[in-house]
Amino acid sequence: MLHLIYILVFTILAFLAVGNLIRNLMTLGIESQRSYGPQGRFTGGNNPYSRSRVAVPHPELLDDAGNVVDEPFLVMRSITVEDAREQLDAIYKASPGGETHDEV
Repeated sequence: MLHLIYILVFTILAFLAVGNLIRNLMTLGIESQRSYGPQGRFTGGNNPYSRSRVAVPHPELLDDAGNVVDEPFLVMRSITVEDAREQLDAIYKASPGGETHDEV
């Protein structure tokens, strides 16, 4: 009897989850097709909480002079395991107390 209750409960939860998924996908589709005014989402008239959304870039996207950086932010190169181990050993040895590894 307990097994039937578990199956019934999980079936109900599965239907609720699938229904919620479909509802969220429909809402996302409607929101993606909606066009907003020049002020973004907050186009209310006398709404005290409405703010104009100005495109202010994140501080990490600016250089020292405040200009937007137009170069790649991350350049990855492949290195061997030995090179990585040597670099990590060099960092460890340069850290405070890195050379003093006494064994008891």
